[in-house]
Amino acid sequence: MRTSPCGRLPRLLAAAAVALTLLSSAPAQAAPVQSPAQAAPGSPALTPPLGWNSWNSFGCDNVNETVIRQAADSMVSSGMRDAGYEYVVVDDCWFDPQRDAQGNLRAHPTRFPSGMRALGDYIHSRGLKFGIYQVPTERTCAQRVGSHPGSTGSKGHEVQDANAFASWGVDYLKYDWCSPEGTREEQIARFTLMRDALRATGRPIVYSINPNSFHAITGAAYNWSQVADLWRTTEDLLDIWQNGNTNSYPMGVGNVVDVNAPLAAQAGPGHWNDPDMLVVGRPGLTLTEARSHFALWALMAAPLMAGNDIRTMSADVSTILRNPRLLAVNQDPLGAGGRRVRDDGATEVFAKPLSDGSVAVGLFNRGGGSTTITTTASQVGLSGGSFALTDLWTGATSTTGGQISANVPAHGVAVYRVTGGAPLESTTSRLRGAGSGRCLDVDNASTASGATVLIWDCHTAANQSWTTWTGGEIRVYGDKCLDAYDRGTSNGTPVVTWPCNGQDNQKWTLTSDGSVRSVLSGLCLDVNQAGTTNGTAAVLWTCDGRPSQRWART
Repeated sequence: MRTSPCGRLPRLLAAAAVALTLLSSAPAQAAPVQSPAQAAPGSPALTPPLGWNSWNSFGCDNVNETVIRQAADSMVSSGMRDAGYEYVVVDDCWFDPQRDAQGNLRAHPTRFPSGMRALGDYIHSRGLKFGIYQVPTERTCAQRVGSHPGSTGSKGHEVQDANAFASWGVDYLKYDWCSPEGTREEQIARFTLMRDALRATGRPIVYSINPNSFHAITGAAYNWSQVADLWRTTEDLLDIWQNGNTNSYPMGVGNVVDVNAPLAAQAGPGHWNDPDMLVVGRPGLTLTEARSHFALWALMAAPLMAGNDIRTMSADVSTILRNPRLLAVNQDPLGAGGRRVRDDGATEVFAKPLSDGSVAVGLFNRGGGSTTITTTASQVGLSGGSFALTDLWTGATSTTGGQISANVPAHGVAVYRVTGGAPLESTTSRLRGAGSGRCLDVDNASTASGATVLIWDCHTAANQSWTTWTGGEIRVYGDKCLDAYDRGTSNGTPVVTWPCNGQDNQKWTLTSDGSVRSVLSGLCLDVNQAGTTNGTAAVLWTCDGRPSQRWART
């Protein structure tokens, strides 16, 4: 897997791609081999964290202990705490610009004169948990851009700072890279240092990292699940609906969805994709857009960290943030990430399996006018002929024989819980080639239609996570299917990913001998010229049992 960020812009295969050629381009930085995904050791985040962060409303200049105490009070009086929000996170600029003579961090003497232990005690007294901010480099983000003096990052002080945080009663650490320097492997090593230091304190501190700030985007191109409890997948989200960016500052709601949604397979108890703090209640979004933003984050099993000024939020904003049905979907103990199972451009369908066998479904309208969006129970992963629908906005219930449909306003999301029937059989795994020992991979982690399928060193990121369905589809990212290019039926036909459309060139039979056969052509999934090196393209070839045609789920 190469490390450029995922994008939404189409990158269709040229006709020349049909020729039998080995892919010779090498990555700038090869991904280290990872074992199957699991929670970071000792993770206390078995469901996505819910809370509030100071940055979006108060930034560096206006954060102080009075504001934080008022926010904690408002978490209680507004009903946010009782709805499940528990973390109050103090972001950048809480610290004295200089460590003391022993190298210890100190609270800023005028902004936080009572000290961080006292602040933590106050937050705990309100039945809430205490979060704090730091960086693994020399300077925090505010120090780097000159809005706050000093150089008090944790580099070289990891154990000392972790012990300080534990002694202050910290329950959550946001750890932000804030440097253009460092390879991804250096980031992994430095982030792991702090994780181990936190775990060694014996205090259950949720560990949230952002590898992207001031750095090439690495959050979307690597599965950080064994390094942290949650990790930022995108650049910063602003209260913008959509712009032309793919994964560069600033990001709108739609831009972030396009990066985060394909990574759903990486989410689970103790390890969460983080598409950034909520901008619900910020002025740049309409109420409809704010509702959609919240519903999509809930469906994607994202951490829900409010960023609005909760002291003064409107009743409408409070109602969105405290929606009990969507919060239950987000906090479902199965921990499945909601997958985009259909993408028609202006309209999309999301499906999130839940622990009781039901499925949460989102009908998302990106377009500029109202439109009817329709899906079926089978498309979202359920079999059967009778289902109950619960509207997750209103609580209204209805029944259906399988069709799920709603007229959705521009930039809106209709969300339902679909109960009944039984989950369709599916298996999600890597496909490891017997001849090479490498895994089936989507080139460059591309989410575009027509992306090349090849072999690469096995890892646990989303572009090697393949879901096989009873009907014969083999899906990646939720909405892309393994496909024979241009419905090819001859030896050497390239294998690509394409939006799932139900055609027989996207249907495969997995046999007991390990072969994966195309239903359309009868040819087998193979590696070009039986190659074994990273980047060798996948093709179709006459089935003959050679090792390059045998694949194992791992």
